[in-house]
Amino acid sequence: MTQLTAMFVMFVLYGVLPAAGLYLGYRGIKKVTAPKMLEYKAMPQLGYIPEKSLPVEVKTALDQINDKGEKLRVIYGDTNNDGKIDNKDTVNETYVMIQNLMDRHVPLAVADYRRLHDLDVGDGALADSTKIKYSNVTGKEALLDVLSTINTQFDDSLNASYHQDGQKLLATNRYLQKRFNSPAVDADIQGLNNADSAIVNHSNREIEALENPTDASGKSANTNAKDIKL
Repeated sequence: MTQLTAMFVMFVLYGVLPAAGLYLGYRGIKKVTAPKMLEYKAMPQLGYIPEKSLPVEVKTALDQINDKGEKLRVIYGDTNNDGKIDNKDTVNETYVMIQNLMDRHVPLAVADYRRLHDLDVGDGALADSTKIKYSNVTGKEALLDVLSTINTQFDDSLNASYHQDGQKLLATNRYLQKRFNSPAVDADIQGLNNADSAIVNHSNREIEALENPTDASGKSANTNAKDIKL
């Protein structure tokens, strides 16, 4: 081993490896001690929210709105049913309403509550227990009322979509029944039934002729054993 190689090995062993170990250890400790962050993919404007800054009821409501809103965006946004929402789709009023609720109203309501929450130097109990002036609700209850209103609107939209698609299925079935129960189709089916009956009758006559053959005089060719003379 040359002197240059030995110096390189010493540099890796006593320089690079310890530094890498310290860096990875720092990243690991930081990841473990960092507060858990909440992310709502259907509402990116919310950003990353510390889990401890929201009550359990608020997190549950946001999860429901996130899931329902994502479904509604596809239902009312993907109007040409190509699996994606783009410029080829026709924008309707319901889709715009859903977008505004998820991109604007929900993030604003959560941001307002978090400001109330941060006003308390303690554990944030001020927003959860102190009633807002000239009202009978706390900051937490006010936020839950907003989220409940949006949640109810999403339920109504999903319910309307269900019945709308159900009516399409019923209309398709009525059309098919009318199409296949038309007089022309009935006549064709009756003709096929008559043809089948004629074929069956003809086959029965052939079988009967084979079982009871006749001679040239028209008498039956079957002879009983007692008529045979030895």
